[in-house]
Amino acid sequence: GLVIDGRTLEHVLHDSLQNIFLELTEKCRAVVCCQATPLQKSVLVKLVRSKLKAMTLAVGDGANDVSMIQVADTGVGISGQEGMQAVMASDFAISQFRHLRKLLLVHGHWCYTRLTNMVLYFFYKNVTYVNLLFWYQFFCGFSGTSMTDYWILILFNLLFTSVPPIVYGVLDKDISAEILMELPQLYTMSQ
Repeated sequence: GLVIDGRTLEHVLHDSLQNIFLELTEKCRAVVCCQATPLQKSVLVKLVRSKLKAMTLAVGDGANDVSMIQVADTGVGISGQEGMQAVMASDFAISQFRHLRKLLLVHGHWCYTRLTNMVLYFFYKNVTYVNLLFWYQFFCGFSGTSMTDYWILILFNLLFTSVPPIVYGVLDKDISAEILMELPQLYTMSQ
């Protein structure tokens, strides 16, 4: 791992040393930056995100972490003694740092599988409806007349767009939380 303090980070973030720093960080399993200013934190996340083309996750617990959380692809705020500013600016909120593992491995995996299945669901729902309209045009001589009233179309989209995603989003858990916590490699498989 690599540990770097705020004063050293200030020199590294200049244009001349950025590429060397990024090459070094790619070779490390973990990089810890301590005593960094809020601006340094956000610049570092922007740098990793733009130069390495990586998905970024920022975790913070105070007002000094807000800019870093907002710049990252996913922000996690920890509610604690430093107030609720980080939580208010984040995508996800947890009460303690130890809950981050479950958030990523369990809920992250479930989120990936739910989103991929829902994209397929919406695709096939729309293909079904458009296919029905296409074949109807053969019977009406391609005159462009509508097969259904507008309220039926609205009801169709309302029922097939709102109810199944809610039920699916609440109930679908392809693998139990205990197994996902024991086998972290399942998270990468879901990607």
